[in-house]
Amino acid sequence: MREANAVKLVTSAANPAIKLVRALDDKKHRRETGLYVAEGLRTALTAAEQNVWPETLIFSSELKQHPKLRDYLARCLARGIDCIEASNQAMEKIARRDNPQGVVGIYRAGWSRLEDFSLTPQSCLIALQMIRDPGNLGTIMRTADAVGAAGIVLIDECCDPFSIEAVRASMGSIFAVKLAKARFADFNAWRQPLGGMLVGTSLRASEDYRKLDYRGPVFLMMGNEQAGLPREYEDACDARVRIPMRGTADSLNVAVATAIVLYEINRATL
Repeated sequence: MREANAVKLVTSAANPAIKLVRALDDKKHRRETGLYVAEGLRTALTAAEQNVWPETLIFSSELKQHPKLRDYLARCLARGIDCIEASNQAMEKIARRDNPQGVVGIYRAGWSRLEDFSLTPQSCLIALQMIRDPGNLGTIMRTADAVGAAGIVLIDECCDPFSIEAVRASMGSIFAVKLAKARFADFNAWRQPLGGMLVGTSLRASEDYRKLDYRGPVFLMMGNEQAGLPREYEDACDARVRIPMRGTADSLNVAVATAIVLYEINRATL
């Protein structure tokens, strides 16, 4: 544990920490630094519950008397975390017009390896292939957290789970869900000796997702928002399922579809 710091007052938007927050909007900068931004006091408190702490905490002068922030700030200072009180002018440079927040944390991104996932016969691990929308990815992280999934593996070129949009949509679940990246061939080779079944969703499938005999651990694979799973990935699945629809829509949002199937797997494997 580092020696406790004192709060630093920043009034200039040219301060390095303020500039870093703005730079982390860029995926390349996130990749180069290994850092990302999470907004909001509630999100910061959720991270602390998982024993995840920012490398730098920036908060608005207007919130410094907030009881929960004062307690959280004391805990951060005791851990030697850089804590910055920002003036309104400085805070405006990193505030987002659609959802301005008075607390911003700079966190270190945490990636897992496939070998880090701990699986049991009741486990469900989610594999997402070519997911492009960060809002969808963040929502899936939140649902994965809610059902107690073992984690998420990003297959091929998915969007960045540490983008501000994905982090925001996860509502703090970014700190609770293990994330890994893999090529499909590597993922499939790793999961096969573990038993269970690889389940893919497909519009071409004939089996109702509610009628499948799920044998855990279950590896649920969801495809790209527009194209779905590639045919060769479908062919590698032990089972393919579809969600029946009665209306005129021929597909569901991938985050919604993932949630529907996840909760059925959760029910079936409890």
